[in-house]
Parts: sequence; structure tokens; C-alpha cells
Amino acid sequence: METVIIVIHLMVVVALVTTVLLQKSEGGALGIGGGGGGGFMTGRGSANVLTRATTILAALFFVTSITLTLLARGGGVVPSIFDSAPPATTGAPAGETSDQGTGGNVLDQIQRLEEQEQSGPQAPQSQ
Repeated sequence: METVIIVIHLMVVVALVTTVLLQKSEGGALGIGGGGGGGFMTGRGSANVLTRATTILAALFFVTSITLTLLARGGGVVPSIFDSAPPATTGAPAGETSDQGTGGNVLDQIQRLEEQEQSGPQAPQSQ
């Protein structure tokens, strides 16, 4: 079901982009394209058709977007990021190191790891 709606959504997106690009620029804000005659779809009738097609495709885009959002949610309870957060620990104030071995800043922790590596067994080095 979700795959079908994704395919429909992608087709609507491509059609919407194409329809918007086919429309004639009325303001000429960037100074490109809006002026000359003899375009692919010119005239008042085609402008009305393209405007209606854009409106319908935009509505379909929103409907498929909302449908995909509801399907992804799965009808269940939306999990909160606060539910998976680790519990807060009370540590020493900034600048002080604790006596428990895991406190301190990053540099202190790196120094402890280096000390542990140096005191551990060493592999023989090749000559």
C-alpha cells in the first residue's frame, strides 16, 4: 500500500514540476522567457488549463504527502526523543574531576586510556 502511494506521489511531483515549468512567466522578474510570442503553449485558454492542472496537482501532492505521513506513523503512539534519552547524571562542577574514574573532561579521559594501554601487556615488535 505504501509503495503504491509513493509511486503515485512521485508521478504527481514530476507532473507538477513539468506543469509549472510549462507556464508562461508573467512578471519577467528575472528577465528571461516572459516576453516573446510563439511559445509551446500560448494563449489564454492554455493558461487556464495549466493553472487548473497546477491547482489539482498541488492538491494531490498535499493529499499523498499527508497519506504517506499517516502511513509512516502506523497509527501507533509517536515515540518521543525524551523516552530514549539516557538518564541525567550528576557530576562534579565544571573544571573539577571526580574520583570515580569516568568524570573529568575529554583530555583527562584520553590520558587515562593512554595510561591503561601503556600498563597493559605489550605485543612483541618485529626487528
